[in-house]
Amino acid sequence: MPANPIVPTIALDADGKHHGFLRLPYSRDDSAWGSVMIPITVIKNGAGPTALLTGGNHGDEYEGPVALQDLALTLEPSDISGRVIVIPAMNYPAFRAGSRTSPIDRGNMNRSFPGRPDGTVTEKIADYFQTELVPLADIVLDFHSGGKTLDFVPFASAHILENKEQQEACIAAMRAFNAPYTTIMLEIDNVGMYDTAVEEQGKVFVTTELGGGGTATARSISVAKKGVRNVLKHAGIMKGDLEIEPSVSLDMPDGDCFVFCEDEGMIEPIVDLGEKVQEGQLIARIWPTNCTGKKPIEYGAKRTGILAARHFPGLVKAGDCVAVVAVEV
Repeated sequence: MPANPIVPTIALDADGKHHGFLRLPYSRDDSAWGSVMIPITVIKNGAGPTALLTGGNHGDEYEGPVALQDLALTLEPSDISGRVIVIPAMNYPAFRAGSRTSPIDRGNMNRSFPGRPDGTVTEKIADYFQTELVPLADIVLDFHSGGKTLDFVPFASAHILENKEQQEACIAAMRAFNAPYTTIMLEIDNVGMYDTAVEEQGKVFVTTELGGGGTATARSISVAKKGVRNVLKHAGIMKGDLEIEPSVSLDMPDGDCFVFCEDEGMIEPIVDLGEKVQEGQLIARIWPTNCTGKKPIEYGAKRTGILAARHFPGLVKAGDCVAVVAVEV
């Protein structure tokens, strides 16, 4: 297998604060010897743990990129012991396009691991993280939100793992992030995920869903900014006390948490995010768009809990996720 062609323009192991790029050669019509230039900041102060902080895994999710741009600007070597690697936009082509997947190869970064050094642009980026960056890290935080098609109550998340010691370390870091909600999350499509790639290397991993709709709010960004600093403090990298506020614990124990659409039309939400629902309770109607005088199709909750996520755009298609109901623990 050939070596990965990505080259960092800064040293990843030098003390101090360094801003640069991960340069990926990419020949194209408008630049024969061009490159994809992925911004990166490395802040290091002596020996200590390494945190790998990423946003823009999907290019239409903005809390992570904003919080990490702010951190890259304001965090100084004197604030830490160890190393912080900051990459605000993993899938930089998707981030520039404001799309979930890359406009170059339609690659979904969070379904492309372990990647390939001789693959598509997205696969090369995934391989570089898999083989070069994740092995450097002790703790990994990857920011997500719902993008253009989903909206979530703001939560930090960890996964159930076979290694229970690792699982407990991930849960402790998730709780340290201190989002308004914390969730032990069931992934319904986990093949090729960055999460799995990181966890299989034995790392402490935290992810989030902090909002959605293809934008960010003052509240969701403040959750991200506080959370990333809390994680660094929890890891022993950053000095200071954690900022802790009340948080609601949620669980997604099985597939009954998810409600999928079997029709297409215009969605009428009946329940708002964060509201409590009972099993069988009406949570959405799907109205026809091609005529009047027809009754809407009704969708109910499959379990009792709170509405943790919902479809965001006003139009919905068969197969779309209408809602997610999580169980309050």
